Amino acid sequence: MKAPRIAATVVLAVGIVLGTAGCNLTAPQATTKHYDASDGVSGSVGSIDVRNVIIVSDNGKVGNLVFTMVNNGNTAHLVTVQTGTGTDKASKQVSVAAGAVQPFGGPDNRRVLIQNLNTQPGSVFPVYFQYGTKTGVRLLAPVLDSSIPQYADYSPSSAVESIANQ
Repeated sequence: MKAPRIAATVVLAVGIVLGTAGCNLTAPQATTKHYDASDGVSGSVGSIDVRNVIIVSDNGKVGNLVFTMVNNGNTAHLVTVQTGTGTDKASKQVSVAAGAVQPFGGPDNRRVLIQNLNTQPGSVFPVYFQYGTKTGVRLLAPVLDSSIPQYADYSPSSAVESIANQ
């Protein structure tokens, strides 16, 4: 009589444990997956993380490239930022110090203006980041306009540096 009671208790305990574990027993946890929590896209090149890349454009012709670079390494890097494709390709080099977090395109940061955007807000535009001999990363940056309250100060009309055909 004792053995069936112990067996029933064990079965009940296992059932409770499995029942309370729910989907976490076999399903992957969503918090372990990387995702871009904002409007922009992100990528990595060697020890450089490129975060939250967006383009703010009011007319689809000129855009302000907004992004942040994080240098996880011990040396400074000169990163080439290339925009567009074919004959509309343009590039600019920007520097990021060792261990630094360097924002670009914001109201108080260095701005990078794309002269030949020719892409309407609501679409995506290719931007390529690369340095040294590291394999670069191509990101499809969303094009937004400054009518969105969060991006009102990011209008390309106040940009001071530019990427133009060279």
